[in-house]
Amino acid sequence: MVRRRGASSLGCLLPLLILAVCAYFAVGFGEAYFRYYQFKDAMGQEARFASTHTDEQITRRLSAFADTLQMPLGAELITVSRVGPTVEISADYDEVIALPLKKEYVIHFHPLVMSKTF
Repeated sequence: MVRRRGASSLGCLLPLLILAVCAYFAVGFGEAYFRYYQFKDAMGQEARFASTHTDEQITRRLSAFADTLQMPLGAELITVSRVGPTVEISADYDEVIALPLKKEYVIHFHPLVMSKTF
């Protein structure tokens, strides 16, 4: 005769449910930060090659890239400034993450890249 404790096999269902809910909301935050890092990398690349492009060309290319990444409004408003041999590219935008119960969490991003031109 096999003795059983009386515990059900649903014992791990609650932790798995909590893990699934956390993963679901982590995806929204992860996507926002991943887009930020992609955008900042593109800004760094444009800053490295700024000696061969005008400020308008840099702004246009980065605005198009922000549109490709489907970034929120404000990300395409890029500031390019040159002081001597240094070029500085920056942007300022907010990402809104949808949470349960119709709540929202706003993350403010300010990517800034500085590079020396030769």
